[in-house]
Parts: sequence; structure tokens; C-alpha cells
Amino acid sequence: MTSTALPASARTAPELVHWRNAVFAVFALSGFVFANWAARVPNMRDILGATTQEMGVLILGLSAGAMLGLIASGHVVAHLGATAAIRWFLAVTAVGLVAIGLIAGLAPSYWALFAALMLLGAGNSVLDVAMNLSGAANERRIGRTLMPMFHAGFSVGTMLGAGLGALTEQLGVSAGSHLTVVGLAVLLASVYVVRFLQPAEEPRTAEPGERAGWRTRLAAWTDLRVLLIGLIILGMAFTEGTANDWLGLAMVDGYGLTNPGGAAVFAVFVTAMTAGRAFGGLFLDRFGRVPVLAGSALLALLGLLLVILGPTAPVAIVGTVLWGVGASLGFPVGMSAAADDPEKATANVAVVATVGYCAFLIGPPLIGLMGDQVGLRNAFYVVLVLVAIALVCSPAARKPKV
Repeated sequence: MTSTALPASARTAPELVHWRNAVFAVFALSGFVFANWAARVPNMRDILGATTQEMGVLILGLSAGAMLGLIASGHVVAHLGATAAIRWFLAVTAVGLVAIGLIAGLAPSYWALFAALMLLGAGNSVLDVAMNLSGAANERRIGRTLMPMFHAGFSVGTMLGAGLGALTEQLGVSAGSHLTVVGLAVLLASVYVVRFLQPAEEPRTAEPGERAGWRTRLAAWTDLRVLLIGLIILGMAFTEGTANDWLGLAMVDGYGLTNPGGAAVFAVFVTAMTAGRAFGGLFLDRFGRVPVLAGSALLALLGLLLVILGPTAPVAIVGTVLWGVGASLGFPVGMSAAADDPEKATANVAVVATVGYCAFLIGPPLIGLMGDQVGLRNAFYVVLVLVAIALVCSPAARKPKV
């Protein structure tokens, strides 16, 4: 009897494409959630009647939750698997946003919002590790560089979320109603999206046992290659976080732009970074990780120097474009490199994600403290040093020989 079954490649190709699109959507939803929250922070201050210092403490709830989530992420994702972790923790992230909206709209409470922000931060941290693992596995099976595109999805989600936040603000929609509806919409979207994800983990021939699993996850912190990749991500995450929080203000204070002008320059940075991630895969497939990472770091260094030393605002804006493109690939390529070994991918990605989040959380306040003493443009020299370290470490991202 002859078989009419399709070849394996024909059967799996559509599944891989659906998986790829689902991972892109998960990244976009993650960015969308955070941008909607960030857009309504001023409203939250008004609702609570909080001072700027009190809002700073409130937002620490997000950071504290993120760090707790990262500490647990390696174990949680190893136990559940990447797909199940995405399913559960995308839902947790959405529920966190719903909780923020309900608290703000129905019974405003400072510490209740603090707890809801912790839930949001913790959920997104575990989601971050899981979605990067799923993306790296999809990338391996398709055989093309896709991780930068997935991270471009996060940027797209961020831009859409910021736009929606600005629109609801303009229309006079309350922060509570806005965030509750967005959280519920993300929760519903997650139910649909996760249906197309495939298992990220390779089949195992033997169960190593829980103690062996813990040893593997702890050993990742002593793996020189993983730590060097972590330094790449540290430098690039630090420069991205610095631009997110301080570039607009640096253009206002350092070059005399208006507040809308500073915001426009930040939009230029985000657009340049998104473009770098959208098209970076083409260059990575053609030239390889190490040359592209090194070239990206050099672009970021040149851009930073133009922003720091530029004589005029137009020169600094050119530097902003170079900075954005140069900073675009370090984080996604570092995640992809950390996941090269499927058996150690969960532990390795958890390590480099922790390093990256530390840079995002610690970097901006450090730049702010230094900027208060020496000016923001001069404070950017710290970023310059870290990007230079990332450049030196770029050979660690080379794919291991099989």
C-alpha cells in the first residue's frame, strides 16, 4: 500500500511559520502591556495624590517583582517548559495590568498598586525568559536568524501601546478603564496566540532529576562563555535603558530643545532601534554574529560620541540614529547565543536575562545620579565604556562548533 502522507518538511513548515508569528505576537503583547502602563503613570500620580519620590518608590514594586521573577525563572521555565510558561505568565502579566486598572478605577490604594506592579513585573520576567527560549528554538529549527525580528516585535508593541495611551489620555478615558480593558484584551489575545507555539525543548533521553537540574542552572553562572555573553547584553541593555529614560532630557538640557523636541528625538532612537532589529537578521545570516555585533557596537560608540560631543542638535540627532541602530542587536543576539545549547538553554538564558534586567533597572538611576553632578551628556561616558566592553566580548557570541 502506498502512503499519501506529506513529507515531514511539508508538514512542519507551516507549523514553524505559525510558531514564528506567535512568538512575534507574544513579544509585541509584552511591549504593549508595559507601554500602556508607562503612558498612564502621570495619571496614577494624580489619582494617588503622590509625590515624585512616592511614585519612585511605587515603581520600585515593578522592579522588585521583576527581580523576584528572574530569580525563579530558570526553575519555573525548566519545570513547566517554555510554551506552558508563556501561556501562564503572559496571562499573569495581563492580570497584573487588569489589577492595576481595577485598583486605580475602583479603590485607589498606594500599597495595593505596589503589589499589582510586583505581580506585573514578576509575570513579565518569567515570560521574558520563556519567550526568548521559544524564539531561539524556532530560530534553530527554521535555520535563519529571527531573534532580532522578535525583539522588533517588542518595540512595535511598545510604540502601539504608547500611541494608545496617548490617545486615551487625549480622549479623557480614565486610567482605570483604559488599563483594565487593555489587560483583558491581552488576556484574550494570549489564549489565541499560544495555540500556535511548539515545544521549545529538545527531547531528552533520560531524566536528570531535580538536583541535577539545579546544578545545571547554578553552573551556568560559572560558564565563562555565558558570562561574556552576559557582558554583551549588559552593555547593550544599559545603553538602551539609558536612552529610554534620559535621551529626551539630555537633548533638552544639553542642546536647548523643547520638551516636544526631546520627545521627538527619543522617537527617532526607537525607530532606528526597531529598524535595526527588523533588518538585522539579514546581516547576521550573511556575515555572522561576531562581525555584526562588533560593527553594531562601533556604530553605537560613534553615535554616543556624537550625542556627547556634538556641537549642534542636528549632529546629535545623527548620533541618535547611529546609537539606536548600533544598540539594536546586542540583546536579541545575546539571547540567541545563550540558547545555542538546547540542553542548557533554559539556565543560560535565565542568567543573561538577569544580567540584562539588572542593567535596565540599575542603569537609568545611576545615570540620573551622575547627571545631577556632571550633566547628562557627560554621564553618558559610562554607557560608552560598557558598550566598549560589549565590543571586546563580542567573539563570545560565535556559534560553538558541532
